[in-house]
Amino acid sequence: MMTIRPTTAQDWRTLKHLRLAALLDAPQAFGLRHETAVYHSDAVWRERAAGTADLAYFVGLIGDDAAAMAGAWISPERDFKLISMWTKPEYRGTGVAASLVEAVKARAVDMGHTRVVLSVAAENIRAVALYRRQGFSFLPEWEPLASNPTVSLQTMLWQTAPG
Repeated sequence: MMTIRPTTAQDWRTLKHLRLAALLDAPQAFGLRHETAVYHSDAVWRERAAGTADLAYFVGLIGDDAAAMAGAWISPERDFKLISMWTKPEYRGTGVAASLVEAVKARAVDMGHTRVVLSVAAENIRAVALYRRQGFSFLPEWEPLASNPTVSLQTMLWQTAPG
């Protein structure tokens, strides 16, 4: 059975475990480096797991196993962003990632946003395919990956249907 839900402060160990695993598995996909994140205090992980009005994390559970995570962040420019998306390798292709993206889009709509943006390396074919299936399309906007400026990220956009 699959469950998608926002994290709470009590989920800090789960969030920490998933995030550190993601940073080891796919360092080219994230602006934060494992070498930095591993030194975050337990209090920082608790705060992130608890969320704020502008930041929330979601966990995808398959049975009792934390299989995937995604974040939602409202940038200073008020863009609603999908961040920190990652699925354990053994759960890729199960639908848990798609369900997390749906949860982030639903949160955006619930908060009155009509758009969700994300940044992805165009070479990350599997992630791009997932986002396209979820209704995202590329914008002509590029930025360097903070943790590795040789990697270029392109912005993708999802928006609610007009009307």
